[in-house]
Amino acid sequence: MIAINEFFVAAFALIGAFFSIVAALGLIRLPDVYTRAHAASKSATLGVMSILISVILFFVTEEGLFSSRTFLGILFVLTTAPIGSHLIARAAYYSDVPLWKGSVQDDLSKNKEHVTPKKRSTRK
Repeated sequence: MIAINEFFVAAFALIGAFFSIVAALGLIRLPDVYTRAHAASKSATLGVMSILISVILFFVTEEGLFSSRTFLGILFVLTTAPIGSHLIARAAYYSDVPLWKGSVQDDLSKNKEHVTPKKRSTRK
């Protein structure tokens, strides 16, 4: 493998490791569910995608093989991680999980249909 390819593989792997560490620190240090979900979705997604890009570059340059599974893994992480994080934060909001005391804006409280979740019908 030539030096320029090694540089790109190492750069993407280091970027991915950096974002993964940032995501882990964000999960530990941030104060509430909503900011933790943001850290988990943004940083972890970028970290995993960068590492998988380095894997693709390594195998294309070293072995001459393109792994469609790795590419599909990138697409899967890109689509599912932000959607899952959004749904977790939305469920927390509807379950009345309190915002952090230092939060300055609550956009969903302005919309009256989002303030109280719709009651489920109970069958007897």
